[in-house]
Amino acid sequence: FASPKRALVTLIEKGVAFETIPVDLMKGEHKQPAYLALQPFGTVPAVVDGDYKIFESRAVMRYVAEKYRSQGPDLLGKTVEDRGQVEQWLDVEATTYHPPLLNLTLHIMFASVMGFPSDEKLIKESEEKLAGVLDVYEAHLSKSKYLAGDFVSLADLAHLPFTDYLVGPIG
Repeated sequence: FASPKRALVTLIEKGVAFETIPVDLMKGEHKQPAYLALQPFGTVPAVVDGDYKIFESRAVMRYVAEKYRSQGPDLLGKTVEDRGQVEQWLDVEATTYHPPLLNLTLHIMFASVMGFPSDEKLIKESEEKLAGVLDVYEAHLSKSKYLAGDFVSLADLAHLPFTDYLVGPIG
C-alpha cells in the first residue's frame, strides 16, 4: 500500500536513518495485538522513535519534518505563511485528492486480490471527481513551481505514493 511511502519518502528526503519492519497485511499481521499496541486502528504505517510512537502517514511526515527540521531540505517552509500553504495543500491532498484516487486504486488494482468486485459506477464517479481536482491543481501549478510555493514541501511529497499509481498502473 502507498501510505507508508509518505513516511518513507519524508525520512529519505530528510536524510534520517531508519529501519523498516515488514507487516504482512494479507496475513492480518496489522490486526495482531503487538501491532495494535503501536497502531490501535490496525493500519500502516506506525513509527517508533525511541520511546515515542506515532501513526498515520501524514502525522509521521509532519513529525519527521519538524524533528529533523535542520537536517536536509526544509519541507515546512521558512515563514508562517509558507507553513500555512504546506498545511493547506496537505489537507487538500488528504480530503480532496486522495479519496477519489484511493477509490480508483482499490477498484482497479486491488479489488480482485482483496476479494471484492470492482464497482464501475464508483470508478466513473471517482474519475470525474479526480478530473475536477486535477483541473484546480493545473491552474494552481501554472502559477506556482510547487504546491506551497517555490520550494518542495511535505505537500508535494504527500502526493507521491498515490500519484505513482495514477501515472502507472491506473494511468
